[in-house]
Amino acid sequence: MTIKTSKTKWRDVVLVCKKCQKRLDGGFGPHGDKSLKKALKKYLKPGDGKGRKAELAVIETACFDVCPKNAVVAINAANPKALLIVPVGADLFEVKARLGLDDGRRLKPTLTVVEPPSPGGRGLEARRA
Repeated sequence: MTIKTSKTKWRDVVLVCKKCQKRLDGGFGPHGDKSLKKALKKYLKPGDGKGRKAELAVIETACFDVCPKNAVVAINAANPKALLIVPVGADLFEVKARLGLDDGRRLKPTLTVVEPPSPGGRGLEARRA
């Protein structure tokens, strides 16, 4: 019997505790009505694919035996040494950053520093003259 492979477009795989999610019955997303798995898939999706065609796979798994109160345990499969305990109502962009996920979007726009004109009158008016 031969072993076959199946291709995916996954860039990141996040494992989420099924038991923690079931205990909470929601608590994530803008309205607080989604499980962590559904909220991550819906609001942080880098591509439009589903299943193996998605770039982010969020998979429910068995208990990690941490069992926090009012939180869900999640882990990025690329960094299995760090379990992330995500409290109810956590900001999904912070969760994304803490899990080390990259969906191609910036968290905040890049700010540019604009220096005020010098007090000697060498500002914009001096350059026009």
